[in-house]
Amino acid sequence: MLRMVSARTAAAPRPAAPHTPTAPDTLTTPKALTTPKPGLRERKKIQTRQAIRRAAYRLFDEHGYEATSIDRIAEAAEVSPSTVVRYFPAKEDIVLTDEYDALLSAGLRARPADEPVVESIRRVAIEVLRGIAAQDRAGLVQRIRLIHEVPAIRGRTAEHAARHTTLISTVLAERTGRPADDLELRVISAAALAALQEALLSWVTKDRRTGPEPLIHQAMDVLTRGLTH
Repeated sequence: MLRMVSARTAAAPRPAAPHTPTAPDTLTTPKALTTPKPGLRERKKIQTRQAIRRAAYRLFDEHGYEATSIDRIAEAAEVSPSTVVRYFPAKEDIVLTDEYDALLSAGLRARPADEPVVESIRRVAIEVLRGIAAQDRAGLVQRIRLIHEVPAIRGRTAEHAARHTTLISTVLAERTGRPADDLELRVISAAALAALQEALLSWVTKDRRTGPEPLIHQAMDVLTRGLTH
């Protein structure tokens, strides 16, 4: 089914070339994904969100997630508790939200129109993750671990996954001419997100000797060809 969707949503589908994650020309570098530079006010908001997140991650590591209160996070980030709540309505949102949605949207819009959908998602996801890892690899690992280990965070992942599914399917709708609520677009968007999540979880919990890219390629290959025998 996913193979059929991938083919039909591309204007002129062609087989994807074999993936060699270690080759330098496999993907463009993270800086290729760009969005308009935010204004001063937005930059200050981003800096505040990042300061809160850094403080929270440090406290989660030192004291555990459950033992870390919003008040303690606010004190460590040198902001008021109301500021923390304004940026992150729930403590779980500190882990689950980020500033990369715009890069994901821009990256998908920049991919060739005749490229199979799964291939576009694969390439953009790796570019975005490269950027995240280059800035804060330890934070990325901690985030994935928290999502896996903390029940309260796992409980909110469905809400955030639904938002990202809508984001991806909306961009794909622009590209394919289908409505944003098209079932096949939403299925392939949700499946790709689930594949990415499982690849990252496998990377963090089983083997971090290399980057997550080989596992992402493997997960996306499953979507396009099905299980191996």
